[in-house]
Amino acid sequence: MGSNPALPAFFPVLSREAQVHPTVAPVMGCNLRDLANAEDTTMEAMRGKRVGVDSFLLAFQFLTTIRDRSPTGDGGPLKSDNGKVVAHLMGFLSRASLLLSKGVKPVFIFDGKHPELKRDEMETRRARREQAEIEWKAALEIGDFATAQKMAQRCVKYTPEMVEESIEMLSLMGIPAFRAAAEGEAQAAVMAANGQLDAVATQDWDALLYGAPIVVRNLTSDGSKRMGRVIRAQKIDLAQILSENELSRDQLIDLAIMIGTDFHPGIKGIGPKTGLKLIKEFGNIEEICKAKEKEIPLRLDEIREIFRNHPVVQIDDSELNQGDVDVEGLKKFLVDDRQFSQKRFDNAMELLEGAGLVRVGGQTSLFSF
Repeated sequence: MGSNPALPAFFPVLSREAQVHPTVAPVMGCNLRDLANAEDTTMEAMRGKRVGVDSFLLAFQFLTTIRDRSPTGDGGPLKSDNGKVVAHLMGFLSRASLLLSKGVKPVFIFDGKHPELKRDEMETRRARREQAEIEWKAALEIGDFATAQKMAQRCVKYTPEMVEESIEMLSLMGIPAFRAAAEGEAQAAVMAANGQLDAVATQDWDALLYGAPIVVRNLTSDGSKRMGRVIRAQKIDLAQILSENELSRDQLIDLAIMIGTDFHPGIKGIGPKTGLKLIKEFGNIEEICKAKEKEIPLRLDEIREIFRNHPVVQIDDSELNQGDVDVEGLKKFLVDDRQFSQKRFDNAMELLEGAGLVRVGGQTSLFSF
């Protein structure tokens, strides 16, 4: 579609379609909102904190939001004139620079191989995306660009090549970035539970099931607007959830399985409120199913184990330190190879210089705030 990527430095979180359609940037996992007493927070409040960023959903937000919206455009993610998709890189450059300028120490974690237990869920998503792609191409053939742009959001793919590009760019910015063994939010949660991270930034409630002590939702969107409303970051404390609801972590996991997770659709007729009442009365899923004459979920112990002991990549603490920005390398990667505007590059450099991450006159001051 050929378009010079000189968009504003910051952009909406998600279009309305991306918020509501499950094949576009899906909010994964079990919704524990009813149990959580979320507290409003800000990027500034996370100053000096090492935060694991679940990067999968972010990438989809960028790909579905930074796209060709011209009257006869196909609606796909924005590309440079040489045909390379750059929407994901624009997004990560903008958000990462902003986080660093606020004093946050981000660690970007990307999904690895999804657990076999998630196969059915991934197949469902793939089928929806493929159907959307058929409708997208059909709309383009007849010149129905309005429909084509809507359907384009629903067949976005975050390819392995795009993941590697994202990691390469973040590394040039001196930011720790790597692939998880499996689920990105689970890797971050385990690292936080082990004291390597101070918090996990994710939209996925499952991070709590994996043991993340502190989860921050909407962190990278804090202060932006969605449908006329200002978005606020929200901090959720796992210990507080367990204490206020008188649950153990194992019981929270069982409750989530009954409601429905990526690994099991849930037990019919059981929502958050009913599930909470039942788990507090009977203690676990087996006793609930026995009392209510329901079938015990298949592979229950395997699902529990996924949450209790999720496979992770072992990362040394030394690999989590922010480094200097490779200014020349980053400029070649973005401006020379992917036709980013000089203005966009300069805007990012200004934020990074303010954070003390760009070497000036032979001196540098990492996180000197």
